[in-house]
Amino acid sequence: MSKFAIVLTLIATFALGACNTVRGVGQDVEKAGEAIQRSTK
Repeated sequence: MSKFAIVLTLIATFALGACNTVRGVGQDVEKAGEAIQRSTK
């Protein structure tokens, strides 16, 4: 498993575990996407 896949899995796990509403899911997904973009720079 690549490092990127591991990071993505961890982010998704924390993001989905932390949100309680549909709005929260959107915010968590957005933050995960931003974190991925930062990690690739």
